[in-house]
Amino acid sequence: MWLGDVVGRLWAAQTAVGLPGQTLLLVRPLGASGPTRRLIVAVDRLGAGPGERVLVAHGSRVRDLTVGAAVPDKDVVVAIVDDFHIDGADRANRADDRGAKA
Repeated sequence: MWLGDVVGRLWAAQTAVGLPGQTLLLVRPLGASGPTRRLIVAVDRLGAGPGERVLVAHGSRVRDLTVGAAVPDKDVVVAIVDDFHIDGADRANRADDRGAKA
């Protein structure tokens, strides 16, 4: 699992079997020094949106248990993160620290 910031949504007129009706988010993973440059497409059934921090799980097992085996994406949003703390850090990383609505 990894933490990331939702930076947008993805829409497609034509999709693979299993994707119609799924919400696809563009998520920027967080690295040790902050957000990375990479973007990951993750399936979301929790209602996360741009500006929110999410916990993403990867793998066919988590996909099968959360959104179903027919979905052809192995990155799934499993939590919308309210807050977290890293021991030794100056402050917690809350949504309001990123300018998102809490």
